Amino acid sequence: MLTNLFPNVEWDRIWEATLQTLYMTAVSTIITFILGLALGIVLFLTSPYQLWANKLANWITGAFVNVFRSIPFIILVILLIPFTTFLFDSILGANAALPALIIGAAPFYARMVLIALREIDKGVIEAARSMGAKTSTIIFKVLIPEALPALISGITVTAVALVGYTAMAGIIGAGGLGDLAFVDGFQRARTDVTFIATILILIVVFIIQFIGDFFTTKIDKR
Repeated sequence: MLTNLFPNVEWDRIWEATLQTLYMTAVSTIITFILGLALGIVLFLTSPYQLWANKLANWITGAFVNVFRSIPFIILVILLIPFTTFLFDSILGANAALPALIIGAAPFYARMVLIALREIDKGVIEAARSMGAKTSTIIFKVLIPEALPALISGITVTAVALVGYTAMAGIIGAGGLGDLAFVDGFQRARTDVTFIATILILIVVFIIQFIGDFFTTKIDKR
């Protein structure tokens, strides 16, 4: 039945491409969460009246985030070709897409982290400071727990964006469903391949959004 409906679809290749997309999305999301959280915390703590208040450090971090957040992803991939080649000796494959995915998404998530931290009641932070809490204690016992629902919501949005990035990375040979849709589907005029790849990308996005919404609702006690 499926063969009749989608005569050009090779299901083993579809499965392989789906795994590549999931791999790229999962790895880049995890690293983006760590780097973006760190950048966002630095941005917050170096802002005026905070623990590490420092105009220069705040400006440098903010400039880094703004620059890489503003570069269109497909241009970023091209700019990072020498760096990617240095790391992996190739610009092809799922691993080769990771630097661009992470560098493209981490600054975006860092801004979302900063917004989440700014929403925390200042009284809670001041109370921790007045009790002599160390900076590390304030970060891990106050800032992150208080902002956790927003942080999870933010990484969900970022993960969904990363799925789209993997599709664009596929156009230059990173593999995954984007590569399959473009090379086997669009370039060979096989609309059924493009259709199936698109449906699977949508399913991945819906699953990510569902998981993110579930944990955000579970953690948010307001």
